[in-house]
Amino acid sequence: MLTSNQIVAFAPTSDPKRARAFYKDTLGLRLVSEDHFAIVFDAAGIMLRVTNVGKFTPHPFTVLGWDTPDIAGTIGKLNAGGVKFERFPGMKQDDLGIWTAPGGAQIAWFKDPDGNVLSLTQFD
Repeated sequence: MLTSNQIVAFAPTSDPKRARAFYKDTLGLRLVSEDHFAIVFDAAGIMLRVTNVGKFTPHPFTVLGWDTPDIAGTIGKLNAGGVKFERFPGMKQDDLGIWTAPGGAQIAWFKDPDGNVLSLTQFD
């Protein structure tokens, strides 16, 4: 039924000003619009609505992720912009924070200013 419709992604924020700077300036997403409900970005043709929700507790799992052909290069660029990558106990991650999944995909995680877990994946 929805196979021909594009998905719309959502991420919550309690601080729209910081979220706007992070998604626009740090991640480089194109700002489409902004009002008191949400900050809307174009993420490679997918609408990302960073929604003003007031106070909330971030989830401990990934809420948004990006497929990248060069995970190490992307991590380097994000590190240069001040992004810190997460380390998880019990997961064998390399020096950049990359974990290799059993199927061969390489994954690394970072957080936005609200503590939402975001990821990068380079598929095998």
